[in-house]
Amino acid sequence: MTGSVRLPSRRSRPLTPTARVRRLRRRITLLFALTSAVGLVAMAAWAVRADDVRWRDQMDRTMSADTNWALGLLETDEDGRLDAGVLLDTAGTACPPLHLLSVPPDVARDARRIAPADLAVEHAPREPCLTVGGAAVRRAAAAAVNADEERSLDGRTTTGEPVRLFALPFYPPEAEEDARPQGALVTVADTAAQQADHRRLAWRVTGGCALLVCLSALVGHLLSGRAVRPALEALDRQESFLADAAHDLRTPAASLRTLAETALRGDTDSTDVHRRTLRLAEGMGSLVDGLLTRARLMSGTAVLAVEPLRLDQLVEAVVEDAPTDGHRVTVEAREAVVVADPDLVRRAVANLVGNALVHGHAPGAPAEVDVTVAADGPSTTVTVEDAGPGLPPEVAGALFDRFRSGSRSTGLGLSIASWVAHAHGGSLTTGPGRRGGARFVLRLPSGERPSAEG
Repeated sequence: MTGSVRLPSRRSRPLTPTARVRRLRRRITLLFALTSAVGLVAMAAWAVRADDVRWRDQMDRTMSADTNWALGLLETDEDGRLDAGVLLDTAGTACPPLHLLSVPPDVARDARRIAPADLAVEHAPREPCLTVGGAAVRRAAAAAVNADEERSLDGRTTTGEPVRLFALPFYPPEAEEDARPQGALVTVADTAAQQADHRRLAWRVTGGCALLVCLSALVGHLLSGRAVRPALEALDRQESFLADAAHDLRTPAASLRTLAETALRGDTDSTDVHRRTLRLAEGMGSLVDGLLTRARLMSGTAVLAVEPLRLDQLVEAVVEDAPTDGHRVTVEAREAVVVADPDLVRRAVANLVGNALVHGHAPGAPAEVDVTVAADGPSTTVTVEDAGPGLPPEVAGALFDRFRSGSRSTGLGLSIASWVAHAHGGSLTTGPGRRGGARFVLRLPSGERPSAEG
């Protein structure tokens, strides 16, 4: 019986560092939005509740003033019975509707708590502007009598319109301090307009909160993006460096292995093997040095050791040390001083000259390279021009990217030269030369101290 290999599902596969950073960004955005939503919802609930209490209190104060004024018109006869004659003659009780309810003496004497049904209606308007059921009026009056203070509650008319009922207890004349209320005056007010305004406010606050939460989520997404951008850039530089190292070291490592296997078999002369091995080792050393320099420049860890520098003398020294091998390099340098890192500038110029010597000529023909140093206003330029086949259009746009030299080389030297130029606040551009070849212009600021950013 043969066993089968179970592949991990997509869900169980570990996330890449970039994916984890992006997931962290989404979580930060969600947390930012949730935090803002909680705060906004709490503030919105408080604002809506405060508005509800405000308009009810305002209406209760108005109804209390009207009811207290009406209470001053209420009289009692010599037997202690209510006399609403002055009230009915003076105040129009139809709008707002004013109801007068009393507590029968036997009920007041025997019951500790007055039920709504126990109250007697002394007066009710015949044609009120707001018709409310008698049960609601009795409940409001009973609540005020039992509480021994004014009471208000919400209700509805017989046609379903929202209203506010306000009940004010009253006492017999010359009543003692612990005397119970003799009855209550109940008035009614329409609340349709107030409740409509309150609903509009609630919808506006809700819509504003939703809009602010969306805006908060957008702002959180942008801020989290700015927060994780350095991490993503660092990961991208790391992946770029690893890809460069793997790509560039694979071929010389394979060549060294082949030479070692050949030497073990004794198929070739050992002197030739040693010579080729030394040449490969030197090339690998230069390649590793270039990779590390490019990695430091990309990560920003390469600190510029800037100092005043005679750029014309540096270029002449670089050309003298270049392996011409039958090629011709012409230098035309005028005195020029820049403030820059000598080692990095030397490497950038050497890479440009070396690139021209390797690619700036036809197969089998010697290269003719012209190097010019000139001051151009606030900047100084180093121009390297060859008489080779020139740059293909499909390569020129991405020439300074890794693996883009237009030939079998990786283009690492041009990439380093471009990073050196930008690290000093300059630029590296390319275009067609006067003799049909490629023309590279390294531009460095002169007379000003460059930024120390890598």
